[in-house]
Amino acid sequence: MKYEYWLASSVSLTDRKKRLLREEYGDARAVYYIEEIQLEFLNFLENKDVEAILRAKKAKDVDKEWERLIGQDIRFVPYFSKEYPGRLAQISDAPYALYVKGCLPKEENLSAAIVGARKCTPYGEQTALEYGELLAANGIQIISGMARGIDGAGQRGALNGRGTTYGVLGCGVDICYPREHIGLYMDIQTAGGVLSEQPPGSSPLPVYFPARNRIISGLADVVLVMEARERSGSLITADLALEQGKDVYALPGPVTSLLSQGCHQLIRQGAGILISPQEFLMDLGIGDGKAEKKAGQKSDKIEKVLENHENVVYSCLGFFPKGLDQLAAETGLGVRELLDGLISLELKGYIRELSKNYYMRVR
Repeated sequence: MKYEYWLASSVSLTDRKKRLLREEYGDARAVYYIEEIQLEFLNFLENKDVEAILRAKKAKDVDKEWERLIGQDIRFVPYFSKEYPGRLAQISDAPYALYVKGCLPKEENLSAAIVGARKCTPYGEQTALEYGELLAANGIQIISGMARGIDGAGQRGALNGRGTTYGVLGCGVDICYPREHIGLYMDIQTAGGVLSEQPPGSSPLPVYFPARNRIISGLADVVLVMEARERSGSLITADLALEQGKDVYALPGPVTSLLSQGCHQLIRQGAGILISPQEFLMDLGIGDGKAEKKAGQKSDKIEKVLENHENVVYSCLGFFPKGLDQLAAETGLGVRELLDGLISLELKGYIRELSKNYYMRVR
């Protein structure tokens, strides 16, 4: 396996070319000992690729690098390994290899990705925490990027729910980023695992983070976007999830909040609406507290019955009462439309009138 680690971590080729190279010669050991003249006959390699392979052969001691990896308690999981996640193997641009501290997600359990803004609101952070806790308590594996804001809140919630959570890093797994999440980083390794496609020692470079989003969505059965600006990494994750055939849900928020614009955009495009953790579990067909995925069966979304103006009104309500004047200013709706929306939501059991003309959510 040491030569496989060398090919994955030391050779500066695309994942596709690494696969083609390995499949051409059978294994990485054969690639390591191949003569330069033979490499030049491969039509998928350019001159710069051949030079990269030759440099990698001279640059590092294969035995020492492998021993260092083992000494750091880091597992090396290449794409052809039986341990490689089945969900991830199905995406078109699956990483050549993963580096893991802890465990990988279980194939038999449902997985949900919780993603969102780093600079989130208290509303978004608290909601991510609640979803993470209840979903994890019901056996759903929580996948995220261990970033500040929504990601970290969702994963802390999973730990509070005594469930499992997995952090996909945009750096080597031997590096905690952001540094202030060192406690979360250590706890996740005990209650799940941290993983990355970047070799150990890789710094958290900006170019790595958009690429890791495909792994987050690839490991998940469903993606939950809690808060996101109109242009954000969370929307990239949502787009990747849709391309991979995954369900996407979004959390509505105040129409005046820039951090909810991305979520509202997803909802307009047909994403599921996150009303409450309990309703989301119902969408997944979970009623007895266990979240086992049936083979070959994809979770079905329950079509939401709220009309557009109801969604607008509901998104502006929270668990603290708001009066008609405030709601009219925040929603931009006329009095008749606002009252119709409030009455309809109350009849459907989503809100209640706490006192005359003051309303709040009940779920």
